[in-house]
Amino acid sequence: MARQALPLIDNSYYTIIIRLNSITASLSQAQQAHAHILKTGLSNHTYITTKLLSLYANRLHFSDARLVLDSIPEPDVFSFSTLISACSKFHHFGNALSLFCRMLSRGIFPDNFVIPSALKACAGLSALHTGQQVHGLASISGFASDSFVQSSLVQLYIKCGKIGDAHQVFDRMDHPNVVSWSAIVAGYARQGYIDKAKKLFDEMRGSGVEPNPVSWNGMIAGFNHSGFRSEAVAMLQKMHVQGFKPDGTSISSVLPAVGDLEDLEMGLQIHGYVIKHGLASDKCVISALVDTYGKCGCTLEMSQVFDEMTQIDLGSCNALVAGLSRNGLVDDALRVFRQFESQDMELNVVSWTSVISCCAQNGKDVEALELFREMQVAGVKPNSVTIPCLLPACANIAALMLGKAAHCFSLRRGISCDVYVGSALIDMYAKCGRIGDAWQCFDRMPTRNLVCWNAIMGGYAMHGKAKEAMELFHTMQKSGQKPDFITFTCVLSACSQNGLTEEGWYYFNSMSQLHGIEARVEHYACMITLLSRAGKLEEAYHMIREMPSKPDACVWGALLSSCRVHNNLSLGEVAAKELFELEPNNPGNYVLLSNIYATKGMWKEVDRVRDMMKMLGLRKNPGCSWIEVKNKVYTLLAGDKSHPQMTQIIERLTILSWEMKKSGYFPNTDFVLQDVEEQDKEQILCGHSEKLAIGFGLLNTRPGSPLRVIKNLRICGDCHAVIKFISNFEGREIFVRDTNRFHHFKDGGCLIATLDAKGLSHWTVCAEHTMESKQNYCRVNLKMSRLTSTKEKSKTPLFPVLQTIRIVMDGELEMLKTRVSF
Repeated sequence: MARQALPLIDNSYYTIIIRLNSITASLSQAQQAHAHILKTGLSNHTYITTKLLSLYANRLHFSDARLVLDSIPEPDVFSFSTLISACSKFHHFGNALSLFCRMLSRGIFPDNFVIPSALKACAGLSALHTGQQVHGLASISGFASDSFVQSSLVQLYIKCGKIGDAHQVFDRMDHPNVVSWSAIVAGYARQGYIDKAKKLFDEMRGSGVEPNPVSWNGMIAGFNHSGFRSEAVAMLQKMHVQGFKPDGTSISSVLPAVGDLEDLEMGLQIHGYVIKHGLASDKCVISALVDTYGKCGCTLEMSQVFDEMTQIDLGSCNALVAGLSRNGLVDDALRVFRQFESQDMELNVVSWTSVISCCAQNGKDVEALELFREMQVAGVKPNSVTIPCLLPACANIAALMLGKAAHCFSLRRGISCDVYVGSALIDMYAKCGRIGDAWQCFDRMPTRNLVCWNAIMGGYAMHGKAKEAMELFHTMQKSGQKPDFITFTCVLSACSQNGLTEEGWYYFNSMSQLHGIEARVEHYACMITLLSRAGKLEEAYHMIREMPSKPDACVWGALLSSCRVHNNLSLGEVAAKELFELEPNNPGNYVLLSNIYATKGMWKEVDRVRDMMKMLGLRKNPGCSWIEVKNKVYTLLAGDKSHPQMTQIIERLTILSWEMKKSGYFPNTDFVLQDVEEQDKEQILCGHSEKLAIGFGLLNTRPGSPLRVIKNLRICGDCHAVIKFISNFEGREIFVRDTNRFHHFKDGGCLIATLDAKGLSHWTVCAEHTMESKQNYCRVNLKMSRLTSTKEKSKTPLFPVLQTIRIVMDGELEMLKTRVSF
């Protein structure tokens, strides 16, 4: 019987070998062969099982391959090597390392074939510590001198940013080939060591190794990645001059640098080269061309390149959307995106992130949030780039709950520690009035870059927390982080919000004297605002005239706004004249000048300015406010009567107006800068968008819950006083963010809350609206009203706190300290 069975086994053996050797063997054939092996008991044949392992791995069926490996009674290093090599080849790096560890646990020592695959997996995962352990194994086993192992080690250390370790391994190589030379040169270029990269490139030639296109491409891509874009372009030119023909990789690597440099002439030359040498069919080249033209502002050429594509590529589609967005064509970008979507194109996370970013950066915040919801419905998972693109949209319209949802998502995905995600979260919470939450996000970050520091300092500045902003500035320096021009913008803005003239001058002068940073126009704008708010308009005007560079609209706009506050007609006309030349189509400048004339009762001049606007086809930007109710953001426009609940809103505001008059407050119609009857002025005040938003919030939220409102213009003094009353009468906390800062209304006062290091609450009266004199622009009653809710029946005072009131009056800063019990 045994003799009869032998021919059958031999026949099965050769049948299986023929099937497994077939290059065209399908997955089903492999599975049939696998079943035949199990039936005939040929699992002990190492050659057959290794062949089957290779076939499964190359078909990406790693689960079946591991079953085969498990069925081998005594697998050898070659069995493991086959599967580990395939996993590394197809970027299944985690599986490769898992198999490598399993091999070691079985006492099988790696050879010079499996070690490079394991090192490649470590490089792919940036697993430096594991790679160092594999390096140790290679040294112990004597394979550390193997050329393939050494090349893999160089690649590992370069990928992990350890260029020094990579160079040490490279120096031990007896005869490094062109691959190793190219890797080490590209590594130095990628990390920004230009001179070292160039020197090594010359040494490569001196050693007799001639660079190939991969060597040149590594240099070009490395210089572009490290921000040395001019060097990347120069390297392409040198490559061409020395007789090396740039390929698609060369072109697609250098075009991003050309776009960032906005070198249109170079871009046109490269485009001509692409056409001449037949590279127009390369999808990466075309995507890079679309991106370059978009960065150069050539939307027509960008669209033409895209339209000439024979086969639409997803990368080109993403580049087109990004290019339209970059040039402010947000409607076109949305249209193109919807067109791609309707064509059943498999849009990826880059596609969705690009269009979300487009909307968030161009004022379409609600659309950005809707797109994010659609993205999730489509099954596309956001990443660490998507969240920072989405959060500014949440911040712009104070969509706090949606911002919190994005925060929770980042926590679940483990990307909340990313510095860009963290910075966006800090900014979002600060702009939504939750400066305490912003601080917690900052405090919990394991690593912080300059963007994080600037975000938290900007948040404190927005909330009028100059002391905290300045303390953070000094803490940042102690941590070894150097400030940049944005840092000083945040600090100067904080000083400006609080009228800290001396401190402002100190930081302004220290920029160049201590930090070597030349003041930019935004810094001058902060100083102009600071001086003007202190009533030093002439000093501010003198500073503008002494600026080393020509003042822009930001600087003149700061002066004009302050002239409106202080009713300074002469300087206001000077600033307006400059602005009309710099920004002839900005209606806000005309409105500010018109308001100055209206305050003076110069109605003919008001009509003249308004006629100028009509001739230019300009209209005043309507007041607009946003409020989030039940996870949805609602928009209310000043004077808008189309809202379905407008009748109930007006009724609620009318009742509140009567209650205010009973308590002795009457609307301040001085803030209505129109030549109409007194009764009409009261109606106009009632239609301000922030009042409508608060009325809407009172109708649609539970009693006692806080309200958060964002406004696109400055809040007027009458609205400020009215909201103070509403906060007391309704027992609500109300947060209002206007174009300048946050206002936190609570118990009849405008307060800003912070938490100190011990978690204790401190309250500061809003300085901007504590002006009683006619020379100042807001009026507020400093007496703190007692609670009118049922809680007032308890005679125990609530929250005894120390308040610091800063009053800027006639250019002098006074400090008043008072003990107040609520």
